[in-house]
Amino acid sequence: CSELCSSMNKRLCEKQIWKNWWVRGLFTLAMITFFFFIIYLGPMVLMMIVLCVQIKCFHEIIMIGYSVYHSYDLPWFRTLSWYFLLCVNYFFYGETVTDYFFTLVQREEPLRILSKYHRFISFALYLTGFCMFVLSLVKKHYRLQFYMFGWTHVTLLIVVTQSHLIIHNLFEGMIWFIVPISCVICNDIMAYMFGFFFGRTPLIKLSPKKTWEGFIGGFFATIVFGIVLSYFMSGYRYFVCPVEFNNDSNSFQVDCQPPELFQLQEYTLPSVLESVTGWTTVHLYPFQIHSVALSSFASIMGPFGGFFASGFKRAFKIKDFANTIPGHGGIMDRFDCQYLMATFVNVYIASFIRGPNPSKVIQQLLALRPDQQLHIFNSLKAHLVEKGLLPALEGAAA
Repeated sequence: CSELCSSMNKRLCEKQIWKNWWVRGLFTLAMITFFFFIIYLGPMVLMMIVLCVQIKCFHEIIMIGYSVYHSYDLPWFRTLSWYFLLCVNYFFYGETVTDYFFTLVQREEPLRILSKYHRFISFALYLTGFCMFVLSLVKKHYRLQFYMFGWTHVTLLIVVTQSHLIIHNLFEGMIWFIVPISCVICNDIMAYMFGFFFGRTPLIKLSPKKTWEGFIGGFFATIVFGIVLSYFMSGYRYFVCPVEFNNDSNSFQVDCQPPELFQLQEYTLPSVLESVTGWTTVHLYPFQIHSVALSSFASIMGPFGGFFASGFKRAFKIKDFANTIPGHGGIMDRFDCQYLMATFVNVYIASFIRGPNPSKVIQQLLALRPDQQLHIFNSLKAHLVEKGLLPALEGAAA
């Protein structure tokens, strides 16, 4: 009888595993389809989606804090949590508007004033929330209120700051948004597939279902995927050009002469690869070489975002952040690795890709007083004359 029950339980368990596999797979395809759809709709829609995801992730983490610490009855705290979210978003997105919509900001008097005193206004808004928190302190809830104050600020640091970096990556060109996100998605899927069919060796105790087979298989699959996707996307201006605001049409535009990073180059293969492939040279986009770094990070370090989330959930004895997506849990369950990836991409661009931006320098010059502008003009003129460049430029202009 016990053997029969054991056999039946085993069959039910296997049936449940395959059911979960199909549910997870179908909703994965649905999310990928939706991802392609919002890419088609353009950068503005992508930014709005990032903002919506950020708000939902913040909501999921804050709700865990409410339930774990039984803090539903804390005075003002639900209101204060969302107020701090509003303050931090006002600060970050105000900075972005000033950077990328400078001409529009200078053209409109109210926006110019808000831009000039943006940081002071942001600080005043935060200080108001801080004072409201102090005034809300009550004797029987001191410790609990400070727990939730810290919980809110750590959540803001993790979610809002890193989602803002995603927006900055997007302005550098949609390829810097799509390729990293796609690499994380590919690694997640392929690690799951390799682990499901070939997994035998546990990888880390925080996530018992993760295996070395899935980790290694996901790594190589993601490297290949990143190189292929980068080759496809590098040939389209829509993906490689920076997202800029057109002041004439008051709309975003994605059009430019592709930089050298997205122009085919001829590379000589090392002798080892030449003996294997039989090729002496290959034609690649330089971005494909950078994509190896991006996909490697997505495969090696990206999963640590998931491990961190797993440790967090185990600490508070919950399975998922929420049940928003069947088979996947909450939105935060899907974006735990994406936020870490966004930070790496932003640091990578600043360290290895982005040079001085002439348009940003001009924006700063135009914000100076006329006498300061004249001083910089004379200094620059003297420097160019000393270098012997100004006469050549004058002759070319003539």
